[in-house]
Amino acid sequence: MKILKTRKQQYGTENMVGKTIETLRKQRGIKQKDFIAKMQAMGVDINPTSYSKLEGQIRKVSDMELMIIAKILELPIESLFPKDKL
Repeated sequence: MKILKTRKQQYGTENMVGKTIETLRKQRGIKQKDFIAKMQAMGVDINPTSYSKLEGQIRKVSDMELMIIAKILELPIESLFPKDKL
């Protein structure tokens, strides 16, 4: 079983989905740079710093970003939100 590295810093409060997105991306074995490239190929103008802030929940997520992330992960958008917050 592969052990996932944990974030060294605390998560912020600017969005509710960043931690889940990070976990799902890592579970699928997708590197952050490859995930960003997929987002860019699907029309989202995002850079590594901005994406890292999204996962760290220290910036807001646009509806377009959320839709594209869900498509990349092949999940409904609702599944990106923490279950205890719904």
